Amino acid sequence: MKKRRIVSFTQLIFVLFISMTISGQEIMTTPVLTSAESIVTGAMKTEEYADLLKNKNIAVVANHTSLIDNTHLIDTLLSLGINIKRIFAPEHGFRGEEDAGNMISNTKDKTTGIHVQSLYGRHYKPTRRDLRRIDAVVFDIQDVGVRFYTYISTLSYVMEACAENDVPLILLDRPNPNGFYVDGPVLEEDLTSFVGLHPVPVVYGMTIGEYARMINLEGWLKNSVKCDLTVIPLSGYSHNMIIKLPVKPSPNLPNWFSVYLYPSLALFEGTIISVGRGTNEPFQIFGHPDYLIGTFLFKPTSKKGAMNPKFKGKLCYGQNVVPYALDYTSNKPEINLSWLIETYKYFKNKNDYFNNFFPLLAGTRKLQQQIVEGIPEEKIRESWQTRLKEFKQIRRNYLLYPEN
Repeated sequence: MKKRRIVSFTQLIFVLFISMTISGQEIMTTPVLTSAESIVTGAMKTEEYADLLKNKNIAVVANHTSLIDNTHLIDTLLSLGINIKRIFAPEHGFRGEEDAGNMISNTKDKTTGIHVQSLYGRHYKPTRRDLRRIDAVVFDIQDVGVRFYTYISTLSYVMEACAENDVPLILLDRPNPNGFYVDGPVLEEDLTSFVGLHPVPVVYGMTIGEYARMINLEGWLKNSVKCDLTVIPLSGYSHNMIIKLPVKPSPNLPNWFSVYLYPSLALFEGTIISVGRGTNEPFQIFGHPDYLIGTFLFKPTSKKGAMNPKFKGKLCYGQNVVPYALDYTSNKPEINLSWLIETYKYFKNKNDYFNNFFPLLAGTRKLQQQIVEGIPEEKIRESWQTRLKEFKQIRRNYLLYPEN
């Protein structure tokens, strides 16, 4: 008589995992809110990259987030005897204080006297002259994991310039506070701009180091050039973490609420709706003077980082969505479209609702059309799933950190 095979609970779970993977479904884990202090960043691992820089002329792409504990990366490298010839700065400037979209002038760092070259405005990409007599470039900037957040566009142009001028790039990786999910339309080629250079979704679920590896090896840089790229990885990070960043990455992302809500609320920047620039809660609230069903009231004023905000001095009616962020363990790991759909539905002058920036942010013209036509949210999401699944397959090839 044959013995009956007893299947253990562990074996059962494994079988279920395999069957779900084969069927194309994804197993979602609840994200864990984590302090950045528990993670060792690439910048902290000086023993892994300092020898690559010694006795060389170095350029550094950095801003106010380029810290090792409370010390700026520039100061740390100088203390190690590294010869820094030039600093490149992204949108918002080297000190991270400039308004979004502001032209940034070239200057000298007040502390070190090193020339700071802006990579925002007309000068997105380092030139051959910028990289003359530069032996290596170090990149260290905190990203937030959203396609239209321009630090990754700066990264792409720096990689391209390094590849074209045979200059190696050393990227010091940092955690992605929105790295626990992947969602949104994948960028369509005819909508390429500085707020979207590559065919990735709105939320791409990768650290800046993983992202750099992907665009490099997928041949997405201009003319398919390849950058001599070294990524100094993180320790203690996984993709199921929501990171509380120790420093605000830009003037209008002051805390983890705004960073968490940014992928959803930033789409309002392509509409007539305010996202709270000029208040103490940017990217945590939204509203408009004529959105009279809104229960939350705010009045934008001039503030550092938002000197001329939308509806300056006017009372806006809207919604505070911080409670949604606080309920993160119950939320689906996806962009929230309901706020966009509802505000359009109840906005009186619908012809004024969208502006020309919206398709560039969405990465597709279809989303605006779907909202105007009143397509249900679940149908909208279905429309981007094919390309999203294709991207997820590509993404898996470049992950450096576990997803659970």
